[in-house]
Amino acid sequence: MAKKKAKKSGKKRKPNAAFMKPMSPSAVLAAVVGSGSMPRTEVTKKIWGYIKRNSLQDKKNRRMINADDKLKSVFGGKNQVSMFEMTKLVSRHLK
Repeated sequence: MAKKKAKKSGKKRKPNAAFMKPMSPSAVLAAVVGSGSMPRTEVTKKIWGYIKRNSLQDKKNRRMINADDKLKSVFGGKNQVSMFEMTKLVSRHLK
């Protein structure tokens, strides 16, 4: 079998402008990530930092996030959500 060679181009990959656009978090989300405008990528980093600091990842199934009081309001009252569902629920709180 022949190995595929990776293409090397001189161009750097540009970040998607939609992800880098500063967004304003709702009051509920601002309690977790802060109130300043920031891109979606930064919001996601801050939420994961909060989850790690407070040990909110499920011990058995690491894809599930256990909500504390602050995150429960962001997650629409759910006690536990998957990490994939979390991004959908968080996007509702960004404008």
